[in-house]
Amino acid sequence: MNVKIYFIALILNLFLIINLKSQTKTIQSHDVILSPKVEALFKQMTIEEKIGQLNLLTPGGAVTGEVVSKNVEEKIIKGNVGGIFGIRGAEKIRIAQELAVNKSRLRIPLLVGMDVIHGHQTILPLPLALSCTWDMKLIEASARQAAREATADGIMWAFSPMVDIARDPRWGRISEGSGEDPFLGSEISKAMVHGYQGNDFSDPTTMIACVKHFALYGAAEGGRDYAAADMSKVRMFNEYLPPFKAAIDAGVGSIMTSFNVVDYFPASANSYLLQEVLKNSWGFNGLVVTDYTSVNEMVDHGIGDLQHVSAAALIAGVDMDMVGEGFVTTLKKSLNEGKITIQQIDLACRKVLKSKELLGLFEDPYRYCDAERAEKEILSQGNRDFARKIAAESFVLLKNKEQLLPLSKAGKIAVVGPLADSRRNMLGTWSVSGDPEKAVTVLEGIKNAIGNKAEINYAKGANLSDDPIFAKKVNVFGEEIKIDSRDPQLMINEAITLAEKSDVIIAVMGEAADMSGESSSMADIGLQKSQTKLLEELKKLGKPIVMVLYTGRPLTLVWENENIDAILNVWFGGTEGGNAVGDVLFGDANPGGKLSTSFPVHVGQIPVYHSMLNTGRPYGGQANSKFLSNYLDIPNEPLYPFGYGLSYTNFEYGTLKISNSNMTTQSKIEVSLTVTNAGNRESSEIVQLYIRDLVGSISRPVKELKGFQKIYFKPGESKTVSFTIDNELLKFYNSELKFDSEPGIFQVFVGPNSRDVKMVEFELK
Repeated sequence: MNVKIYFIALILNLFLIINLKSQTKTIQSHDVILSPKVEALFKQMTIEEKIGQLNLLTPGGAVTGEVVSKNVEEKIIKGNVGGIFGIRGAEKIRIAQELAVNKSRLRIPLLVGMDVIHGHQTILPLPLALSCTWDMKLIEASARQAAREATADGIMWAFSPMVDIARDPRWGRISEGSGEDPFLGSEISKAMVHGYQGNDFSDPTTMIACVKHFALYGAAEGGRDYAAADMSKVRMFNEYLPPFKAAIDAGVGSIMTSFNVVDYFPASANSYLLQEVLKNSWGFNGLVVTDYTSVNEMVDHGIGDLQHVSAAALIAGVDMDMVGEGFVTTLKKSLNEGKITIQQIDLACRKVLKSKELLGLFEDPYRYCDAERAEKEILSQGNRDFARKIAAESFVLLKNKEQLLPLSKAGKIAVVGPLADSRRNMLGTWSVSGDPEKAVTVLEGIKNAIGNKAEINYAKGANLSDDPIFAKKVNVFGEEIKIDSRDPQLMINEAITLAEKSDVIIAVMGEAADMSGESSSMADIGLQKSQTKLLEELKKLGKPIVMVLYTGRPLTLVWENENIDAILNVWFGGTEGGNAVGDVLFGDANPGGKLSTSFPVHVGQIPVYHSMLNTGRPYGGQANSKFLSNYLDIPNEPLYPFGYGLSYTNFEYGTLKISNSNMTTQSKIEVSLTVTNAGNRESSEIVQLYIRDLVGSISRPVKELKGFQKIYFKPGESKTVSFTIDNELLKFYNSELKFDSEPGIFQVFVGPNSRDVKMVEFELK
């Protein structure tokens, strides 16, 4: 070999080795740079005080586990608490801060967190509902409003956003995320982080966001909460990790571990997740906190005793132990026995202190305790107006036979169903700071929309469920399923009598608030029998029926889709959800939402989602379907596909055009078509771009979302909608976890949902 070429190659190899090492450098305690003031404070800390900063406790209130911390005040004074959560109120939190600042030895203020999931006290639609707006400006604004309210209420740390990809609607926490798609989920993840954190933590209306749950929690086996999750790393990186990476890239300040195992090892002590991926590969240097008692729960996972699992969590990269107190009771012993190092304790402590410094707590521990701001900010009319608007934007019109909706504000209207006049259920799950008494019911919203222009009559008609055992399980946080003392048939008869005298029936059906959410897994995801029986009797009347559907998950609605004239899925709309329902039912607002998760035909289809892999024996609807990948008794396709949603107007899609049928990794191409509002109402349309990589080094999904635009149209208006495709959109993680594109033929699809699309092809050279 030529000597000159040899030395050039040697230098290049050395450069690559140095560059690789710099990209995978393990974060050390000295990498967390503190201000001189806080650094001086750190140097005064004892081992016990350092470990105390890693202890996150709850004195009660909004809790999601059976364990509630004891003697919290005493522990704060001793310097054994770094943060608290589960309480709110400027005055209450001031009292807690005064204990830390005035009575502990080093006067270190507390971090104060809360599950600010979809609004704070002004409750907004569920996160799954918000994702159906496909509107990143609105979603960011929702987090911004939540942050303004929460920080006025003493909170500085939001345990949100939850970005777990979820494709199993049996899992109750699907309600808390953004659905099935990593591309849409990543965009929402960034928007939420920006909304909570803003651009400058010196602004007292900003707070640290906490992206959760790292990782794979949404893939729990059987849809059963807290269960194991197991998948290939290719799937993990391509489909489940992108929203977390998006949050890290957006600058999220903290991340929460998940309850489940990953590769047969609990996530809260999983060094591959927390060291190799999160810190070494992604460069995350923020705060890592466990979920509620998840360190202690590793004992039941079979990993070891509390001392062992606590040390394992610290070594893996956990900085704060939520509620379990394994750190504060065992880490010093592990240090003395040489099982952990002082450097590992120091790193975790410094990251807790750094978070407090970012929030300005060392300069002013009470900057989030402004009772006057709370009085002006929380549940203000402006906040309620925004809640009403975004709720209407999140509703998804699933069916509208012969344009029954919007209804006329005239005649006689029967309002029936167990959720029509239920204030307790309007806020939905994870509304920990919300007050149901401040919520607007559907019946009130309908009356507000109509005024005295029509006659409205109401009958409950059915219980949410007639099963007292089931009701007891749901009613942990209060009576959401209230079983009427009357005989169920008498209630149906009352509703039938009322409906017979009416021109149209509005049936308000669905789930109780906590039939979805954490620890709310369901094997049967159809409507409860008490409700379907009422609907069946109403159907016999031959009257037009509108079903207003409250749900925190996709439901199986085959009978309802075949027999009900119009179905408006309103999820759980929050404080102003009832008014938003009235606005949409009578045409003062137009439902513009599109599904962010597929609705199955039957629970036996699960998982069913738009970006599935093809099989070697794909089913294409053939009549003779033996020995193909299909069911004998139900279709393969979902009842309502990802991206689906109707409007009060009709949109027509023109011919899809492509600027060039060939593309290189350095060039770009454009696809475009004309979209026309062919109806007589102003409306938005969410135009969606999907791509399929036909041949790859590994099997590739049949369709992947790669872009979308939410566009507003006047009646009769046409607009050209264009998407630019570059090499970044074509990249994926291959079998070696290298993120890159591969040459070959690609199909491009554009349409109003993942099913009804136009297609063109191009070749990447």
